[in-house]
Amino acid sequence: MSGDGRAMSTPLVLVAGATGFVGRRLTRRLEQRRIRYVEASISTGIDLRNGAFQQLCLKTRPTVILNCAAYVGGIQFGYRHPGEIVYNNTLMSANLFEAARVSGVARVINPISNCSYPNVASGVLAESAWWAGELHESVLPYGFARKASWVNAWAYWKQYGLSTVNLILPNMYGPGDHFEPVRSHALGALVKKIVDAQASGALAVDVWGSGSPIREWLYVDDAVDYMLLAMELPTSFETVNVGVGRGISIRDLAFLIREMAGYTGELHFDPSKPDGAPLKIMDTTRLRAVFGALPSTSLREGIALTIQYYRSLVGAPEPAASEPVAPQPAASEPELCELRGR
Repeated sequence: MSGDGRAMSTPLVLVAGATGFVGRRLTRRLEQRRIRYVEASISTGIDLRNGAFQQLCLKTRPTVILNCAAYVGGIQFGYRHPGEIVYNNTLMSANLFEAARVSGVARVINPISNCSYPNVASGVLAESAWWAGELHESVLPYGFARKASWVNAWAYWKQYGLSTVNLILPNMYGPGDHFEPVRSHALGALVKKIVDAQASGALAVDVWGSGSPIREWLYVDDAVDYMLLAMELPTSFETVNVGVGRGISIRDLAFLIREMAGYTGELHFDPSKPDGAPLKIMDTTRLRAVFGALPSTSLREGIALTIQYYRSLVGAPEPAASEPVAPQPAASEPELCELRGR
């Protein structure tokens, strides 16, 4: 392995963004596996946008940095804060890699959102096509900021031998997710809207957009497991898609959450609101070759755990057995669509 050559069998891991959605689940898994770690986040007094992060790295001398730090939200957040998104994410990334270099870190695990892929209307998103087109406007600031983190990684590998594993991830969800209307992604937003409507007795839920875009979803604990596995991979600079290789339309996702929550009200889609990119499903050929297996948590299992978590968070009761949920309209697409790559 490149870097300072310290053994990875007993690493000291620094989790950047440790108190965020992914960071909290990651530190939980590190504790379960009895792996030593250090937390870094604004809430712990460490801001990746200034010199505090580098000082922490020099003080603790971590073997690995797991980068969970990001300034990001849902589609509304992206449209409202493009300058802040570019500024904060590029600054955090630049500081992280320089801190890794000066403190002798052996490896950085760098997750990158699949919104960094070109805007396409059909086909799977394969790693070989990552640079092959323009990004959708709705994700342009964040997507290119995350591409810039790959350039950081490449440059520090070329000049300093710093090893980085770049993992491209779809939208994640699960316990601890963001549920605020502006910060949340579609799945978390739908869970909140539907559970809240059920608790209040509302007869309908408004859903942003037409419902036609197809998205791939990764349960957060599965993402965490791949990040930990990546600490032990042989040195390579290929990006690796980490996903399930299947997608679901926002429409079908909304009806699935409604069914699993036991909500009997109507869903009203608003096509006047922007949809974002039409399709995001990633090819899993390289994932199978590198890691040997796909993520294990099914969408239904993950949604059930997310609904359970959100109900406990807001104190919403489990629904009493009542009338059956109205079926999804017949015009819907199949619940899950799978596009096979190479």
